[in-house]
Amino acid sequence: MAKDQQQDFNIFENMDEIAVQLEEALESKHYNEARHILAESNEADAAHAIEELPKELAAVAFRMLPKSMGADVFSYLESDTQEALMEGLTEREVTETVNELFLDDAVDFLEEMPANVVKRVLRYSSPDRRLQINKLLNYPEDSAGSLMTVEMIQLRRSWTVGESLKHIRETGHNKETIYTCYVTNQTAVLEGVVSVHELLCSSDDVRIEDLMDPDVISIETTDDQEYASRLFHHYDFIALPVVDKENRLVGIITIDDALDVITEEATEDMQRMAAMTPNEHPYLRTSVLRLANRRIVWLLVLMISGMLNGAILGQFEDAFVALPLLVTFIPVLTDTGGNAGAQTSTLVIRALTLGEIKPSDALRVLWKEFRVSIICGLILALVTAARVYFMMSPDPLTTLTVSLALFCTVVLAKFVGSLLPILAQILKVDPAIMAAPLITTIVDAVSLIIYFEMAKVLLKI
Repeated sequence: MAKDQQQDFNIFENMDEIAVQLEEALESKHYNEARHILAESNEADAAHAIEELPKELAAVAFRMLPKSMGADVFSYLESDTQEALMEGLTEREVTETVNELFLDDAVDFLEEMPANVVKRVLRYSSPDRRLQINKLLNYPEDSAGSLMTVEMIQLRRSWTVGESLKHIRETGHNKETIYTCYVTNQTAVLEGVVSVHELLCSSDDVRIEDLMDPDVISIETTDDQEYASRLFHHYDFIALPVVDKENRLVGIITIDDALDVITEEATEDMQRMAAMTPNEHPYLRTSVLRLANRRIVWLLVLMISGMLNGAILGQFEDAFVALPLLVTFIPVLTDTGGNAGAQTSTLVIRALTLGEIKPSDALRVLWKEFRVSIICGLILALVTAARVYFMMSPDPLTTLTVSLALFCTVVLAKFVGSLLPILAQILKVDPAIMAAPLITTIVDAVSLIIYFEMAKVLLKI
């Protein structure tokens, strides 16, 4: 096992040990031991341990957390656990927990909650807090505005480094990040950005306007959160400013939220590529009926479309009755075509997701994949021809029919695998839908038609 894999295993094994120890301490009513376990744990590990507890013990464990850990641990919990805790907490505990959360974490929590929980939380929030939460909740779902936090450091270009550091010391304790500071004017228009590293390495009398970078990369509140995550990936940001239409700074997106988006989008794409409706809940916490419901629709669609292959075979029944050997090559054609299409679609979907290619690059992609398909198709056709001729049938026409059909299938599969995801992007549909299962179904049907039409022409059947 590689060193990093062993390290990952040890970390997660330790998390499970904490969960077991906590449950044993609570069940045996050794509450001091339980408090010690929680206090000595990392916030994320403590949240994992609470997640593993029965609901009645989870509320007990959460109340045992040191006050300084409560909000952080709460932000790591799954939404169903958060909801269960909210129902068991007192009004004072609800108020303290939500008010201690960073604003973006509070909004993320409320977006997952039913209306009665949202009303309860907002009722016990301060007027300013309630106003900020409601403002963020009104941004479109999956937009940069819904992802951002308004807790950031703002400086003025006329300030000195000394004044700026004093401001950071006075206000930074309740900000989500202080490593990147944003320079705004009196009307909150974003004018520049400066890092704390630059401030600490400069003299106290240097002005911010002499240190700041005026070329700020920002994102608008209505932009898609996936676009924001791509900016983080491309520029290695730890925070990204969010502005309105007038370039006024309204918030920032931090790297932890961007990583959540990347994970969420990657998970959704994987599920769609496997012909499933995305499921945002953890596997073991999702009911059997919900899992079945997420899968059955696409299974029905693919099954019905797969019946097309049976209809095609029925149309060419005379061909494989006259030459039964033709039937033995059908799995080779369909499997190779499906694999070739899946390879291409996976690469194109990933490139579209990362912004490496755009719909306007369609012709370049098709030309590249055409050349790849020629190379791959020729190699596979030659190997198949040798196998058919020397091991199955010495008839040159049969060999030519199978190998030529395989070559055409590979070219077709890579064409379809590259075109459909780009077409989906143009139609504003997630390209991941156009993944292996759907492409395989299409390629199978067309490759069978090509195969038997070639057989009819070349073998005179």
